Formats: sequence, C-alpha cells, structure tokens
Amino acid sequence: MHRLTPSEGISLYTSASLQELQALAQSVRQSKHPKQQVTFVLDTNPNYTNICTTGCAFCAFRRKKEDADAYHKSPCQVMDDVRRAHAAGLTTVLLQGGLHPSVTIDYLVELVRRTKEQFPSIHPHFFSAPEIQYAAQTSGISVREALQRLYDAGQRTIPGGGAEILSSRVHQRISPHKLSPQGWLDVHKTAHEIGFRTTATMMYGHVETAEDIIEHLSSLRILQEATRGFLSFIPWSYKRENNPLGRYVTETASAEAYLRIIAFSRVFLDNFDHITASWFGEGKSAGIAALRYGADDFGGTVCEEAVHRAAGHINTTTTDEVKAMIREAGFEPAQRDSFYSGDS
Repeated sequence: MHRLTPSEGISLYTSASLQELQALAQSVRQSKHPKQQVTFVLDTNPNYTNICTTGCAFCAFRRKKEDADAYHKSPCQVMDDVRRAHAAGLTTVLLQGGLHPSVTIDYLVELVRRTKEQFPSIHPHFFSAPEIQYAAQTSGISVREALQRLYDAGQRTIPGGGAEILSSRVHQRISPHKLSPQGWLDVHKTAHEIGFRTTATMMYGHVETAEDIIEHLSSLRILQEATRGFLSFIPWSYKRENNPLGRYVTETASAEAYLRIIAFSRVFLDNFDHITASWFGEGKSAGIAALRYGADDFGGTVCEEAVHRAAGHINTTTTDEVKAMIREAGFEPAQRDSFYSGDS
C-alpha cells in the first residue's frame, strides 16, 4: 500500500473499524516478517535514582531530594543491580533514572564503563533522551559531546523513554519542564548520527487527541527516513494512579484502544522494522492479542521495574511464560538481543 499522509492517517485511525486495521496491520507485518516468529529479550529495568526536578503530571515515580524514600545509587550500588542481572542469565539492562540535579555526564559514563568492563555479556541499554540532555546541561557540555562520551565508553543503544506525546500542546499540559518534543527528536537524531541505535515510545491515554497521535507518529517517521536509526516503536498507556494527572484523567485506556494503536502504528510507520507489544504495560491478555494486530516483538522479561509499580501497576512473568504467551498468540518465540537480532 502507499505511504499514508498525516490527513489520511487521521481518517484511517478515527474511522476504520478495529477489524479493518487488524487486517491491514497483519498484511504489513507478514510482508516485513514472513517467518511466524515473535522476538523477546532477557532484560531487567532498574533505576539509579528516583530524585527528579521536573515534576511531570503523569509521574508517580518521582521523589524530591528530602523525601524519606528518595535515593541516588552510587556506581557500586548500580553494579550490584547489573551483577544480579548477570547472575540471572539476563542479556540486557535497561537503566534509567530521574533528572537528578547533581548527576553529570561523568556519572553516566562511569556506569557504562563499569558495566562493559565488569560484565561484558550484559548490554547497557541506558539513559533516555531527557536524562542525557539534562546531564549534558549539568556538565556544561553539548548533547553531542555527552552522547559521544557515552559511545566511547561502549554504549550502543538508547531507550526511547521520555517521548510521551511529541506534541507541543500535550507537552505543555503534562510535562512543561521536561525536554521538549523537538529536543527529544534532536537527541535521537544526534545519537543516530554518532552511531547509536535507539527505540521510540509513545505514552497515550491522557490528554492527547487523534491529531496529537498522528503528529507523534509523523515526527518519528520523518526522522527515521533521515537516519534509519530507530529499531522499534513501543506504545504504552498512561497509568493514572498516584500522580496529579490522574485527578483529571478519569478513565483508563481500554485494551481496544491499545490494539488500535498497535495496528495503526504498524501501518503508518512503514519505515520501522519492528513494533513491540507490551505484556508488561498493558496486561498479558492485551499483550498476547497485540501480536495478532501487527506487533512482531514482545519486549523483555522485565525482571525488575519501579516506574509502573509506583503507579500501582504490577505485572511479572518468567521466560517460560513469555514463550508460552507468544505460542498462545500463534507464533514461535525467538530470543533476541538489543539490536533485534538473534534467533530470528
């Protein structure tokens, strides 16, 4: 099919039935991934600090420095997290944290360097775009220099967190003190130019409109056309417990809304190789169903995670259960690495 324009995208997203979107998405998925496989990675998601200066309305994880349960881990403490991942046989650590006012690029680089030196079998999938930009600012250097230092220390991929919805209107309402939508895109563009591969995310189900979603996906597609640096697109729904935005957003996004976004993104993001379903973020039933709506990847085993947990969303699994869920959807599980290569 031809590439959808943004206006065609809005029409399809808002008017097509879920069954029509499913058929289109599965057709695209089959053409891109003819093998009946779904990939997954053995990973964990620890955090190095929950202290953050931004105060985003949707966040239940953030703490102020003076809060009793605030923490900022030393490099040795972070290495204890990585050591546990290594002992458990995991291959990837997705490490992130709040925007701590005293975290500099030196601290981030040290975490990468120590991981590469002490645990060479672990892939450091570290630090979202806002964290990198903030550490660069704190250190008085450019984002490019910060990224180059991380690359020189051995980091090769960057997670796509912090995007929320790439719309200035939404950004102003839910995270006005955080990295702007254009800033997020610029960090990823620079990372791609240096040699990083990154993922892209979207947090929906709060104050966004269909137009905002199309703006988000269009921005990703345009950047991907220029750099080819994105590995996968990963949407998840906003969790409304224990955060200020939940006072205004009174309904939780439905499983049908999730499947619509999965299917539509598979059709609209025609230059993305992978669409990742989330058993963790959306529940196991919705995650399994998403594999029948165009997703070809099932994310990770997520052995440790605190951000969703702070919002009252707790979901756990095992490697065997991940494989069983993929088979339940009608596919064969295939373990991958953080570059989306491996058994598949």
